[in-house]
Amino acid sequence: ARLIALLGRNGTGKSTLLRTVAGLERPLQGTVSLDGRPLERLTPAERAKLVSFVTTERIRVPGLRVQDMVAMGRAPYTGWAGRLSETDQAAVTHALELTGMTAYARRTMDEMSDGECQRVMIARALAQDTPLVLLDEPTSFLDLPGRYELCLLLRRLTVEAGKCILFSTHELDIALSLCDTVLLIDAPRLHNLPTADMIASGHIERLFQNEAVSFDTSGCAQGRFAIRLRKG
Repeated sequence: ARLIALLGRNGTGKSTLLRTVAGLERPLQGTVSLDGRPLERLTPAERAKLVSFVTTERIRVPGLRVQDMVAMGRAPYTGWAGRLSETDQAAVTHALELTGMTAYARRTMDEMSDGECQRVMIARALAQDTPLVLLDEPTSFLDLPGRYELCLLLRRLTVEAGKCILFSTHELDIALSLCDTVLLIDAPRLHNLPTADMIASGHIERLFQNEAVSFDTSGCAQGRFAIRLRKG
């Protein structure tokens, strides 16, 4: 179980990398392996039991209940008929509990806020019961308290659900304070380091600081960004 942040400047390919790992895009070169098996050798059904993916898309289907959306995560297990067994129902119930969405189960998606919708989509990924969960910019469109709340949820899920969670984000402060590991796209390289080592490496300040913003690693274990105010 591990919480991993995928960081990088705009346009460096964070979403493309996640989609490639999820099997939605072909690698430009090299191979992707899941659980020691090359991705191209897995059937869609096999892949769906290994990795789930939460995109940035906001789903607002009128009349679609939360519990039905979460139940879609059981598709790899229900067969062509789509009937939920007791095991499937239990997985849906547990996913709603883990994400704090049990009381919303019978509400419809078009009644939900952005933060609530994101929790529902995470619940669907949890119901899919994969060891690896990918999320592309899960804090997009959320206010500051909502961003922290969602990332704390991801942190808690690595412990309570035993998942390996990899998410792309621009929230560097949050990522560096909560994540076990950081993947940093520094084209054409990809740095993979424990968070403390990434902070000490100098890669963060080299890639992200400029005349307006600096990254300070003194006096704070996770480092912090500071705005440089110009005089005059």
